[in-house]
Amino acid sequence: MEQTAINSHQEKDIVVKSWAEAQSALFDHSWNDQIHRFRSNYVFRGTANKDHSLSTSIMRIGSNYAQLEPHLLRNFRKYAHSNAAPGDSVWNWLAVAQHHGLPTRLLDWTYSPLVALHFATQDLDRYHEDGVVWCLNYVKTKEQLPEALKAALEGAGNVFTPELLQPVCPTLDALGYFQEEEYVLFLEPPSLDARIVHQYALFSLMSNVKTNLSDWLLQHDDLYYRVIIPAEVKWEIRDKLDQANITERVLLPGLSGLSKWLKRHYTHNDLPDL
Repeated sequence: MEQTAINSHQEKDIVVKSWAEAQSALFDHSWNDQIHRFRSNYVFRGTANKDHSLSTSIMRIGSNYAQLEPHLLRNFRKYAHSNAAPGDSVWNWLAVAQHHGLPTRLLDWTYSPLVALHFATQDLDRYHEDGVVWCLNYVKTKEQLPEALKAALEGAGNVFTPELLQPVCPTLDALGYFQEEEYVLFLEPPSLDARIVHQYALFSLMSNVKTNLSDWLLQHDDLYYRVIIPAEVKWEIRDKLDQANITERVLLPGLSGLSKWLKRHYTHNDLPDL
């Protein structure tokens, strides 16, 4: 089922054959006629395999994940309270939980095409697979929002913060009360640590926890396109990202990120199959 859904996205795919073509595909939509500056309306998500859907981590814990969602978050708040201080906002808590690996309905995105390319090419064990960067017009997604949420964003930009969202939508359940039609919104997390800052990160979430964003986009195909990174192009893109300092050492500050960068940096691409 997932494979069929992903195959139906192919008409939105741009297959690149080089670093230069990847840059063109990712940046060509960024010119803003109103301000005469390059300001992209897109956010980006890179994955190592082009056939992976935009499923959330909570969807992978079992068939009753929708019923388990409030219990997961409630217990996270209960036991994490002494180690985190995000305030009372459920949106702050949700961002903290996602950041620390709790299964949630959130998906990670970045404003940076290069950061997305990093995540599409970071895993050397997947270099035999074609990668992908999903490119989603987050500005245009506002048109699908309920009127109450559009009003909450009025004059504040295109993306929610926990402080903007909490007064108008204080719970996860409330997302589904505004309108019957499903929608996606984008949430900028607080600067919990250097990773979020360096990765230029934000989250998406669907109004219905059961909705896969990949499926929703098939009904709104003017909102996105995909840049396919063929397996044979990954090494060129990876080496040029490294030269541009888009590496784990920068994006994942700390000794673990440093170790991942060094391991990959000193791995040759001519190793025999073991």
